[in-house]
Amino acid sequence: QVQLVESGGGLVQAGESLRLSCAASGRSFGSYAMAWFRQAPGKERECVAAISRNGGTHYADSMKGRFTISRDNAKNTVYLQMNSLQLEATAVYYCAGRETFNPILVFILEKGYDSWGQGTQVTVSS
Repeated sequence: QVQLVESGGGLVQAGESLRLSCAASGRSFGSYAMAWFRQAPGKERECVAAISRNGGTHYADSMKGRFTISRDNAKNTVYLQMNSLQLEATAVYYCAGRETFNPILVFILEKGYDSWGQGTQVTVSS
């Protein structure tokens, strides 16, 4: 498993942008599919965006057009660019990873991942 450390969370106003980063260490990052999940108070954890080993992406419907997931294998880092943030984006955001031999698969279920970061808080105010 890789060790994952998120950063970049914080307090922003509605309509503003934020970029989250997730730094990985321990194993070959390039062999991992990655994803961002979030958990709002009183709600279940949900997949925000996922990215395959070769850069293919998947987004939750409500995030399409506003959020962008990307990865830089040379820096062992995955990013989540969040634009036009709304109040409902307030949550703890988690980075997740799983090793896979298949370079094109994205995984959107929580149970599909075995490496998790500690989470970073994102708060959107009005």
